[in-house]
Amino acid sequence: MKPLRRILHWMKPYWLPLLGALLFAVGSVVLTLLGPVFIGKGVDAIIGPGQVDFSRLGRIVLLLAALFLFSSLCQYAMTLCTNHVTYHTVHDLRTAVFNRLEHVPLTTIDTHAHGDFIARIVGDIEQVSDGLLQGFSQLFTGVVTIVGTLGFMFSVNVPIALIVVLVTPLSLLFASFVARRSHHMFAEQSALRGEIGAYVEEMVGNQKIVKAFGYEQRAQTDFEAINARLYTCGVKAQFYSSITNPGTRFVNNIVYACVGLAGALSAMRGSLTIGQISCFLTYANQYTKPFNEISGVITELQTALASAARIFAVLDMPEEPSDAQADVLTRCDGAVDATDVCFSYRPDAPLIEHFDLHVQPGQRIAIVGPTGCGKTTLINLLMRFYDVQQGRIEVDHTDIQSVTRSSLRRQYGMVLQDSWLFAGTIRDNIAYGRPDASEQDVIAAAKAAYAHGFIQRLPQGYDTVILDDGGNLSQGQKQLLCIARIMLTQPPMLILDEATSSIDTRTELLVQQAFDRMMQGRTSFIVAHRLSTIREADTILVMQNGRVVERGNHDQLLRQNGFYAHLYNSQFAHSS
Repeated sequence: MKPLRRILHWMKPYWLPLLGALLFAVGSVVLTLLGPVFIGKGVDAIIGPGQVDFSRLGRIVLLLAALFLFSSLCQYAMTLCTNHVTYHTVHDLRTAVFNRLEHVPLTTIDTHAHGDFIARIVGDIEQVSDGLLQGFSQLFTGVVTIVGTLGFMFSVNVPIALIVVLVTPLSLLFASFVARRSHHMFAEQSALRGEIGAYVEEMVGNQKIVKAFGYEQRAQTDFEAINARLYTCGVKAQFYSSITNPGTRFVNNIVYACVGLAGALSAMRGSLTIGQISCFLTYANQYTKPFNEISGVITELQTALASAARIFAVLDMPEEPSDAQADVLTRCDGAVDATDVCFSYRPDAPLIEHFDLHVQPGQRIAIVGPTGCGKTTLINLLMRFYDVQQGRIEVDHTDIQSVTRSSLRRQYGMVLQDSWLFAGTIRDNIAYGRPDASEQDVIAAAKAAYAHGFIQRLPQGYDTVILDDGGNLSQGQKQLLCIARIMLTQPPMLILDEATSSIDTRTELLVQQAFDRMMQGRTSFIVAHRLSTIREADTILVMQNGRVVERGNHDQLLRQNGFYAHLYNSQFAHSS
């Protein structure tokens, strides 16, 4: 029950409304339980035909009306308090989970399905919310009702109350037996919900690829397989939890029958009045009702605890090591040195080994090589998305592990082949790296990236709202906006990873001119870029299997007639 303890810990800041909910629950139950006492007295006031004490009966009716009114008010106040606790706790949990995802290492994000994270933040936390709402509102009143009812029953007749107490454990044992066996099924059900959410996110997010390769039927088959496992697990979980309520009702009916039989025998001996029997039967019904309600909540509680375990699994993920005490790199000239750098994603699969690189400020470094040779990994190391496992990387003769990650990354402008835009206006997307930029600066950056023309043709110009990930723009338009974003920030170093891959040839020539202006005096790393940029680079690094096998400028490497010459002749010769 560790998840339950941790949920209670998250509720601790709201102990005051929690205490209020408990007090109002007690008030509501006590007022409700006083009702049968007066109902019994009302029954005794009706002696027989023509012998009804209307004066006494009238006072009892008015008193009952007042009791039930105040009981309802207490119930309403308790609901307000439990809602306050639940929604604030869920709000804090959801904020904490999202914050943790913002601070975990990128390797954690890369090795988990993104759809599963979404399912945990949205679906699992919602399950916890539903479980807490039902659990607290019914557990509070249920426990207080059980305790209060026993107290009133003992005050009326001890022997009959003992009969109720002796039969009660049967209901508790049955509910406990079912709960233990259904918990792991609800845990599996939550995990499968995350799996199916991840699969749906993957397929919907890449629907064009799915259709282009005719994968619809196979995707449907895979989805149905996951859905079938979820169905089987869900049916078993619901079956076990659903038999709880009928089982407890059966035991509770036994309690009711025992109370009725014992009460009738006591009345025959003259130790109980008819009104007291009526009172006792009402108490027996009220006493057993919470068991039925609590057993009905077991399903929600089991689901909530299973979902809570998945949420806390995210909160327990280790954060990226703090660099709060590190220095802040305010500005750099662009000198980059890598010495004896080694890195691998898996210990059994070495990637970059004993890598050396020395870049002077303002140099253009092109990185080429076959797929999987380590080009993108090198960029990840330069920006500290991953840390080197051996050796060191320096910027302006300062070890990058001695400065804060955010200050290091601010020195780079990055344009990737996979452009990324968020739901918002064109202006907000361009100003993502400089939120305080003026309108004139944004327009100037768009003009420099040759994006101003198509932006003006959009319905609302710079105020046009982009759909999630730029779904209402072409791939080339999205990439132009990403280029404009870098044009606006004017960083001292640039990383261009196939930055014009989705732009037509004419626009590419214009953008290349803009890049040439932007790269003047800036250290630039160009990963497998177009031929024109590679040929103009000061140094070309040719990588193979994580090592630099050749380095030099374009003409030097062609004269060596080595690996680069082979790549050039096989891939680029037709463009020359």
